[in-house]
Amino acid sequence: MGLTKLDRRNRIRNRIRKIVNGTSSTPRISVYRSNKEIYVQLIDDQKGKTIVSASSRDKEISEVKLSAKIEIAYNVGKRIGKLASKAGISTVKFDRGGYLYHGRIKALADGAREGGLKF
Repeated sequence: MGLTKLDRRNRIRNRIRKIVNGTSSTPRISVYRSNKEIYVQLIDDQKGKTIVSASSRDKEISEVKLSAKIEIAYNVGKRIGKLASKAGISTVKFDRGGYLYHGRIKALADGAREGGLKF
């Protein structure tokens, strides 16, 4: 019997986390995707602190009535980019959390790039 979807994602996630570590100057942008929502954090792994976070449940995002999840993820990416630039962060390391880089994850990354982040 093969791996379940969750086991496969955790295996990929652990493989990524061995390589991608955040610092104060270049934090790690961590993505979590559920069926309905999407969450993003900028994390300094050396201090163990979350610098900035954004999600589709934020008031600014949820007030805008968007129908597609991809559009919501794109707006969350733009928001995290703006919040990061306010915090003085311009470059990050992208941690896709074991999810495939397409769909909502790709839209979030494109929105973060438009918001001013480089990775």
